[in-house]
Amino acid sequence: MTTSAATPVHSGRVYRYYDLVMVAFVTVLLCSNLIGAAKAAQVTLPWIGAVTFGAGVLFFPISYIFGDVLTEVYGYGRDRRVVWAGFAALGFASFMSLVVLKMPVAPFMSDYQKSLEDVFGNTWRIAFGSLVAFCCGSFTNSYVLAKMKLWSNGRWLWTRTIGSTLAGELVDSSLFYVIAFYGIWPLEKVIQVAIAQYILKTGWEVVMTPVTYKVVNFLKRAEREDWYDRNTNFTPFRLRV
Repeated sequence: MTTSAATPVHSGRVYRYYDLVMVAFVTVLLCSNLIGAAKAAQVTLPWIGAVTFGAGVLFFPISYIFGDVLTEVYGYGRDRRVVWAGFAALGFASFMSLVVLKMPVAPFMSDYQKSLEDVFGNTWRIAFGSLVAFCCGSFTNSYVLAKMKLWSNGRWLWTRTIGSTLAGELVDSSLFYVIAFYGIWPLEKVIQVAIAQYILKTGWEVVMTPVTYKVVNFLKRAEREDWYDRNTNFTPFRLRV
């Protein structure tokens, strides 16, 4: 496995599974944001009572697992490209939803229009909140994991996958619910749902740690890569690796 920090070697490599991981990441991101972002679900738990949370929490954390895998195996620079790809895809999906829903509807579909608006008619605040929270949270997650890998000299993978998710999801959940719902939902509900979202998302990371280990170990062997971001430029505002 390579552990060199020389950028030319890293940027010149061709990987077998990198593109597939990117596609999976973007797919999970789009589905979780378009389908589950605006719905608040509620379940009743023993000893706790009713817990309200965003429905997308069941699937969105998978994107953070992909982010952990990308940074751990391919490095921050490669993950940064995937984050920007996801940002562009999410931005286009929001724009397309807005345009399609604003187009004049055929008379025979007038009743169906409301159903489309209920599913895809995210307000501009929800769309904007998703974009900002995703971008800031994902870059925080990747940065923390890359730095923790250097500090630990590559040991204790579980500490950096969980630690980076604790940081990234804190940024994501805080930004999204404040931007999207402050002033629309009661403040106590915004805080309650944001806290529940954070706990559930980070809990997912803990539960999925054995799976993350298996995927990371498989990709490191298959790609012959184990990247350390020793000389990496950590600015998020570039596409070059």
